[in-house]
Amino acid sequence: MTARLLTEVTLGMLRAHMRQSIVAAAGVTFGIAIFITLLSFMSGLNKLLDGLVLNRTPHIRIYNEASPNARQPVNINDAYKNNYNFINSVKISNTRQEIYNAEKIMQTLSRDPRVAGFSRKVATQVFFTDGPVDITGFMNGIDIESEMKLYKFHDYITGGDPMNLKYLSNSIILGKPLADKLRAATGDVIQVTTVQGNRFLLKVAGYYQSGWNDFDKSQSFVSIETVQKILGKPRNYITDLQVKLHDLNQAPPIAREYAAIFQVKADDIQTANAQFETGTNVRNIISYAVGIALLIVAGFGIYNILNTMIYEKMDSIAILKATGYSGSDVKKIFMSISLGIGLFGCLVGILLGNFLTDVISRIPFNNPGIPTVKTYPVYKDPAFYFIAIFFSMATTWFAGWFPARKAGRVDPVAIIRGK
Repeated sequence: MTARLLTEVTLGMLRAHMRQSIVAAAGVTFGIAIFITLLSFMSGLNKLLDGLVLNRTPHIRIYNEASPNARQPVNINDAYKNNYNFINSVKISNTRQEIYNAEKIMQTLSRDPRVAGFSRKVATQVFFTDGPVDITGFMNGIDIESEMKLYKFHDYITGGDPMNLKYLSNSIILGKPLADKLRAATGDVIQVTTVQGNRFLLKVAGYYQSGWNDFDKSQSFVSIETVQKILGKPRNYITDLQVKLHDLNQAPPIAREYAAIFQVKADDIQTANAQFETGTNVRNIISYAVGIALLIVAGFGIYNILNTMIYEKMDSIAILKATGYSGSDVKKIFMSISLGIGLFGCLVGILLGNFLTDVISRIPFNNPGIPTVKTYPVYKDPAFYFIAIFFSMATTWFAGWFPARKAGRVDPVAIIRGK
């Protein structure tokens, strides 16, 4: 049978069952559209949620952790060398918070090809004075240019200019909830008290809002030079080095390597934020499962419609075979019907899914906790469209194969004799 004749017979059967064909195509269209929309929205949501933490979390954090000395006198005494020694209430002997030999470590990091960049940090606990009340908080001395380059610090500034920390001496950026609690506007001067009891006046240069209210209500940011001056420390005083790698997946082994080489504490991002990665994976699995289930349901709709069409068209099938059409020809006709329905539904579904994602991306999203996000998050990935096309065509192929095989096996003699 020629391709032209095959096309004419296929279109004729589709026109004869136009309503059922449209319903079957609509099922595929709906499945494809929801699949693309759901995955685009969930991926955008995942990127937003992960970004709230991961954008502000270094791949590797290098710091000095105050801990009890593992080498206790009783363990190195020859008289107790071969005994099990149980020691209670071991006090912390290492009170050094800064990183020892930080300059050498930074030189090593700058030469490491696996490192995309790093930023220095000096963190300390302070008290923000509000009349007779002291509010406990944290002051983070940062290298503002490195923070903006590596961790998108400027994306979380909701008031003022983050570069003021560099160019204005004694300036501070407050977490927005903390500023609201202090009733501090941009340009106001607030009083900060260190744990040693020293008091300093700092000028509010802006607001910071990450989206995590509990974090923002206690955080503040100043330049490294400002916090070193407040603490009375030299310019080489660094408590944290925040490292960003080219490959995030290499963070655990590199962190262990740095901890052994530099004799410091090194935390990798996977260990520190394992719950976020787990949540992302679970949401992705749910999204794919729901979308694929919709496509399979649409496939069953095509299967039922083709089965019904075969029973209704037994006479036509018998006539086709009696006039010289082979079983494979009849099978091709019904496979063409199934794939035609699937292809049409797939193309319309892609257009509809793309339209729905555009609509969602324009819906206003006003959340005071995330002021930098103005609309609902949507992430369009070309992979979603390829996956949708593959599953839709695979589903409709299987949905048409079984009815087509049944149609190809129809005995025209039995049908005509029965009539």
